[in-house]
Amino acid sequence: MSAEPLEIYLEERDLDRALRSDVRDGLTADPKWLPPKWFYDARGSELFEEITRLPEYYPTRAERAVLAARAADVAASTGAKTLIELGSGSSEKTRLLLDAFTRQGGLGTFVPLDVSVSALRQSTAQIAADYPALRVRGIVGDFTRQLDRLPTGGRRLVAFLGGTIGNLLPAERAGFLAAMRAALEPDDHLLVGTDLVKDPAVLVPAYDDAAGVTAEFNRNVLRVVNRELAADFDPAAFAHVAVWDPAREWIEMRLRAGRAMRVRIAALGLSVDFAEGEELRTEVSAKFRPEGIAAELTAAGFVPAEFWTDPDGLFGVTLARAC
Repeated sequence: MSAEPLEIYLEERDLDRALRSDVRDGLTADPKWLPPKWFYDARGSELFEEITRLPEYYPTRAERAVLAARAADVAASTGAKTLIELGSGSSEKTRLLLDAFTRQGGLGTFVPLDVSVSALRQSTAQIAADYPALRVRGIVGDFTRQLDRLPTGGRRLVAFLGGTIGNLLPAERAGFLAAMRAALEPDDHLLVGTDLVKDPAVLVPAYDDAAGVTAEFNRNVLRVVNRELAADFDPAAFAHVAVWDPAREWIEMRLRAGRAMRVRIAALGLSVDFAEGEELRTEVSAKFRPEGIAAELTAAGFVPAEFWTDPDGLFGVTLARAC
C-alpha cells in the first residue's frame, strides 16, 4: 500500500512567520535566546543524525534499548489501532513499535507528524513500502499547535520520543500535555521518552562532544537566520557552550560572542548588539526524575501505567493512559 498524500496544515509562509516572530522576540530579549526548532534545516538534520552516533551521545542508544526490550509490552498493553508519532523525522526508532504491533496484529494506521514536508514525504513512502498492510497518513504540522488535527476514532497510541519533551520549558510542557490530553479519548495512550537526571560528567559531554559536531549543530541556527532573514551573523565568532543547571535540572546550550559586534537582520529591519562574552541561549534540555514526569502526566489528566529504563538507567520511557 502506498502512503496517502500528505495532510498539510503548516505552510512555508507559516514557518516564515514563526521564524520572524521568534528571531525578533528572542534577539530583543534580555538575555537573548532562539528556540531549538530552527536548528533543523537539511544541514542541521544531517548534523543531528551524526550527533546520535557519537560515543558521548547516549540518549538515542539508551532509548532504542528500552524500545527494543519493551515494544511488545507497549503493543500488548495498549491494543492500539492507530499509532501517531510526534516530531517523527525518519521514524527510525518507531520501527521497533511497528514491528511489535505487526507481530501482535491489529494496528491499522500509522500517522507521523512533522514540520518538514521533504522528510515526511521520504519517511512515509519508505514506511508504506516496508509495512504494506499499514495505512500511512503523514501530517505536516507543529506538535505544539496542531494536535487538534490528529485523526480520531479507534484506540490510539501517541509516541513522543527522543526526549524532545525536555526542550519545552516547564509552563510550555504543562500546556503541551494538557493539549495532548484534550486531543485524546479515555483509554488512548501516550508513550513519552525522557532523559533522566544523572552525573553531569555523563550529561555535559553528550552536548559538548570532543569532535565538535554539537558545536557546529549549535552554530547552524545562525546560518539558518542568515539564509532565511538576510542576517549577517558570523557563526565562527560564536563559541559553543553547554552547561548543567543543577537547580533547574537541565542542560543549556548557548552561543558565546567572542567579540563585541552588531548583527543586522535585514528582513526584519533589526540591528542587534552583542557584547564580548555575551551569551545567546539556543536550547534547554530538561532531565527528569521518574516521580517528576509521573506527576506532570498526572496533573495533565493521564494515569502513568508503566515506566521503563535502559539497563544503565540513563533514559526513561513512560506509558500513560488518558483518563
